[in-house]
Amino acid sequence: MPCAAPLSQLFRRPEHRHTAPAGAFSRTILVDFRTEDQHDMCNTLRVRWTILPKTAPQPWIICSGCGGPRAFRCSDKIRLNANGRKLDAWLIYKCSTCEKTWNRPIFERRNVRDIDPAVLEALQCNDPDWIRAEAFNLEALRRKSQRVDEFAEFEIAKEMQQDIANWTRLEIELMVPFPSSTRLDRLLASELQVSRTRLQALHDSGRLRTDSNRADVLQRRIKNGTRVAVDLTATGREQWWRSVATGSSP
Repeated sequence: MPCAAPLSQLFRRPEHRHTAPAGAFSRTILVDFRTEDQHDMCNTLRVRWTILPKTAPQPWIICSGCGGPRAFRCSDKIRLNANGRKLDAWLIYKCSTCEKTWNRPIFERRNVRDIDPAVLEALQCNDPDWIRAEAFNLEALRRKSQRVDEFAEFEIAKEMQQDIANWTRLEIELMVPFPSSTRLDRLLASELQVSRTRLQALHDSGRLRTDSNRADVLQRRIKNGTRVAVDLTATGREQWWRSVATGSSP
């Protein structure tokens, strides 16, 4: 399975330069348009939050054992079937009520030569990381089921990226490797210990910004790579914000 590009590449800003025509000046003039970014680096506390949902989505399938639709949970097991040079692969699910199994197709009748060697190895050894990523493949699940239950519970790891003295601006980078149903305002409210009403007020006043232009960004699901910046110049509670943002003691 192809891997996502490193976030350092996804968020690297291009060096915007303007070079004057050689015939107009005796030397090249370079203008750097990143002054604001460079200024922010001098007063910004940067943290990274990695959010991992605890429970994979559960599709509702007609269960042959129960005789009706039931939620099926991922068993974290792969089933393979080889027929000559053709290969079938399924992810095994179990009924949450009677344990009856359902095989969700990953691919069927695929020529072995057409399968990425890394994917083939992951399938053959039941690689837990690969299986977990596939268990969160909402698009594939929705093709097989009209209802898919998602779960908001998650684990979060907070790590410092830039710690400086006399900071007045907090920037949070979100790492969301698997789809999550958690809304941005709910995440920020729970982890920063502020009300969603206050978060909205900060956003409306321009003191809370994200890398999205959507007016309803706080009500949207969290996405991998999202950055949230909070201007705390007027709060006077930098140490408290630092502790909740980093998960450290005040």
